[in-house]
Formats: sequence, C-alpha cells, structure tokens
Amino acid sequence: MKILVIEDDTQTRNYVVTGLKEAGHTVDSAKDGCEGLLLAQDSLYDLLIVDRMLPGLDGLSLVKKIRSFGCSVSVLFLTTMCGIDDRVEGLNAGADDYLVKPFAFSELDARVNALLRRPRETVAQNVLQVGELEIDRMKRSVRRNGVLIDLQPTEFRLIEYLVRHADQVVTRTMLLENVWDFHFDPKTNIVETHISRLRSKLNVGDRTDLIQTVRGSGYMLRETI
Repeated sequence: MKILVIEDDTQTRNYVVTGLKEAGHTVDSAKDGCEGLLLAQDSLYDLLIVDRMLPGLDGLSLVKKIRSFGCSVSVLFLTTMCGIDDRVEGLNAGADDYLVKPFAFSELDARVNALLRRPRETVAQNVLQVGELEIDRMKRSVRRNGVLIDLQPTEFRLIEYLVRHADQVVTRTMLLENVWDFHFDPKTNIVETHISRLRSKLNVGDRTDLIQTVRGSGYMLRETI
C-alpha cells in the first residue's frame, strides 16, 4: 500500500517512515503542510498520516482542503493534541482515525492496517467549487455565479487543475506537465495563450479576474478576490 507521512519533526517522521517501509508499505513523506498538500493532490495514496501542528499549512486545514477537492483517501491524525475536543475537531474535519503521541509503533501499525482494510470510495466528488466558480466533472461544465461558460476540452482541463490548486502558485512547468502532458518545454506560448482565452471567458461582463499572474512564478486562482 502507498502511504504519505506529513510530519515536521524529523525524528518522528523518520521513525514512522522506516517502520512502515519495514512493514512492506511504499512510503513518501513531507515536512510541512504545503508540501504535503501538493503531494496528496497529485499522487494516489491509500493513506495519509498527518500531524496536526504543521508549519505552512496546519494539518486540520490540510485535511479540510483535501476533502473539499473530493479526495476520499483515508486519513490518520498523529498528534500531541489529546483533548476530547481536539479529537472531535479532527474527525469532523475529515480524518478517519486519531492517534496521540507518544505512541507505540505496534498500535500505529494496527490502526494503519485497519484503515487500509476499509473499502475505498470509488467515485470522487463530481462537483468542485471555489467561491463563485463551480465545475461539474461528470457533465464537463463550468459555471460562474450560475452562468454556464462554454469551454474547449483543454480549457476545461486547465481550469480544473487551477481549481484543484486554488490559492496556490501554479508554475508554467506544472501546467505543461499536468494539462498538456508535456515533460519538456515546447518553446511556445501555449500556456499563456490558453490562460488568456480562459480569462476572457471567465470574465465576461467585466467580472473580477479570478486568475492572477504571479510575476516570475506562474498563476494563481484565488478563492477570494
């Protein structure tokens, strides 16, 4: 099984990763919430093990974002926050289990195995929403404030990728790889051209521009303007 461990404490992260690998799992790791969110969104994992107190993006917010994107991966919180209210808050945010530090690896291993035995949801969330923008993945439709926007297939893939990475800087390379499946630079303005066309369709009626250019970095679709 493939597991992602998101933990900022190096000693704890290495301990968990080593133990899980010895138990036969494929394991990736991240040292902060932002890195963990990117990995969780762009890779297929069977389980996330998440610390609550993470730099960059705290574990609670990370799990809420993952759930809002329609990701049904199992989540285990691993944290020192041991109060009843903390546990309830974590489970309500979308976690499937909650283990308090310090812990015995044998208990962690048992909880991991229990979560991995659960049947996974096979249907991802069909509707993605960021602010006034709504994407229906099954119907391949996009609406802004309820108004249908006619997009070409590539434009749809582009806006879907931006929505899944809302409030994050998306680089030109990321778009080339994930929207066009180019793993090289075609030395054209293909990204810029499609972004321009997409903006013109989203902003009909002098609406506020949802897609912001981050100079020297790429683009960002903002949840709030």
